[in-house]
Amino acid sequence: MRALLWLVLLFLLATLLALLAGGNQAVVTVYWSPTQAIDLSLNLVVAVIVGLFLLGFALLRGVQILSSLPLQAQRWRTHQKERAMHGYLLDAMSYQIAGRYGRARTAAGKALEQDEGLYGRPDPAQPAETESDQTKAGHAAAPAPAYRMQMRTLAHNLMADSSQGMLDAEWRDTCQARAEQEARLIHGGAAAETREGLLLRSVRRALDSHQPDKALQLLDQLPQGATRRIVALRYRLRAAQQQGDVQQALDTARALVRHKAFSPLAGQALIQQLAADWLRSAHDVEQLQQHWRALAAQERSVPAIALAAAERLQLLGGSPAQASHWLLPVWEQLAISPEALNPVQRQSVVLMLGDSLGSLELDWQQRIEQASQRHPQQAELQYLYGLVCLQRQQPDSARQWLEQALPRLQQVPALRRKAWMVLAQLAEQRADTTAALEAWKQAAITSA
Repeated sequence: MRALLWLVLLFLLATLLALLAGGNQAVVTVYWSPTQAIDLSLNLVVAVIVGLFLLGFALLRGVQILSSLPLQAQRWRTHQKERAMHGYLLDAMSYQIAGRYGRARTAAGKALEQDEGLYGRPDPAQPAETESDQTKAGHAAAPAPAYRMQMRTLAHNLMADSSQGMLDAEWRDTCQARAEQEARLIHGGAAAETREGLLLRSVRRALDSHQPDKALQLLDQLPQGATRRIVALRYRLRAAQQQGDVQQALDTARALVRHKAFSPLAGQALIQQLAADWLRSAHDVEQLQQHWRALAAQERSVPAIALAAAERLQLLGGSPAQASHWLLPVWEQLAISPEALNPVQRQSVVLMLGDSLGSLELDWQQRIEQASQRHPQQAELQYLYGLVCLQRQQPDSARQWLEQALPRLQQVPALRRKAWMVLAQLAEQRADTTAALEAWKQAAITSA
């Protein structure tokens, strides 16, 4: 439709021009000294003037095109070299992610050589020039792009990463220093992100080299907003773990869980492990209590954490009453649903309560009795209630409960051995030598 409208318009213009020129009888007289005169048609004069104008315009345009050919040729050569430079940089990235570190370093070095061949070696003492600045200075033939220093920084960083993969520490440090030097010359919107990314890559290389102190120093150089990023928190957690600073690792893991950097199960498992390690690192009872009070109430009710605290307190010679107080939330979970704890945790709780039953309050005996009545098929609770009966001076009831628990304690050797030992002592009290010897024999077999 548009082509048809243009065609109609062209015919209209041709018709108007024919009507105007065909009916034009005007004459232009050119007087030629001294007495000669030449009569020319006005149409011819107008056509000659228009033709001369078009001819002059074509000549000027031709001269302009011819004069710009050297500049266009130079720009074309520059463009080809820039394409080659970008190609080398992309090759370096491909080799890097493929683990071809030697080729990656070589390709990145060729990209830097192409850059220096085009724009010269950059002067660290001078700020990066923009294209308009270089045009004013007379370098319009090969103006450096605004992203030049950013590209050089990334190329040096690729070389540092490749050197790290090749275990070439000397060349890695050299490339890293050059990248940091040229990163200061970057201007524009991505300048801050490039510098922060360079710092984070340096942190990762330090962690890979098992240098946690250096990694933490580099992390402290990040801006406040960047330190709260998930990648920075992950690196801080890794550095704290390498350094053995369990408290800092635990605080960082909590921050990562709040940022939803882990799945719920993975985050919970990580915090449990770190909290338990932190409690086990206590050197005395007072320090252990300080660590325990520093934990959140929700963390203190986790079975793995509470058991670690109670076991450490028992190892340091702390009060059994204090250990039982820490285990109370775990016991409540066990009393409601024994499946809430895994077999190892149930065994640990029962062992610690059984060993300290004589120094516990009477409330604990009532709790154990109620739990055993609520879950009569739970062997660990039957064993524990048997010890309660023994504590109450009820040897017959104790023997009955322990004998009921023994068949279901096949998968719990520690409790089975202790049950046989208690039965052996009860048999000795009854002067039943045969039963006592058999019980001691079963306890020895279970220990083996």
